[in-house]
Amino acid sequence: MSTIFDAAIIQIRVERAALLFESFDHSPFKIRALNQAVEAYIVSHTENLSARRSIHLVFCLPVQEATQQQSSDMEQAVNHHFSERADATQQSLSALFRIGRRSLAIGLAVLAASLVAVKFADNLPGARFPKLFAEGLTIFGWVANWRPMEIFLYDWWPIAGQRNIYRRLASATVSVKVDD
Repeated sequence: MSTIFDAAIIQIRVERAALLFESFDHSPFKIRALNQAVEAYIVSHTENLSARRSIHLVFCLPVQEATQQQSSDMEQAVNHHFSERADATQQSLSALFRIGRRSLAIGLAVLAASLVAVKFADNLPGARFPKLFAEGLTIFGWVANWRPMEIFLYDWWPIAGQRNIYRRLASATVSVKVDD
């Protein structure tokens, strides 16, 4: 990987253009899915780049393969692939937030019920350990909110980061170069 001007150049060398795409994908070239290994290579090189830098993907192919490939077709295929991945990742993020909202509603209801029960536990005549029981109910109420807080504080960051990488790659410039 090298840089020219402000764009980061990621070079991918392959012997045949067909190796760049999934072999079981029978759709037209422009919307074919990238091979998982190729995608992983591109993503791994993009993760360490500054978000402000544009990305230029250069596919280096042998002469006979490079002359057959249209750069615009390759760019459309790659950009479409990463656009679909960004959309799928956004859907995962939305699903996680939906789960978080449901979990939060349940957690807050459990917390409210626990705090109400604590008030009744303090007033129970003849209870053996009212303070211990009340503290246990309070802790139970707060623990019920553990998962929603985990979702809203920590779990969404990696997914949003992955989505942003896919969005950047969806707008990357792509070119085909003859490999020497």
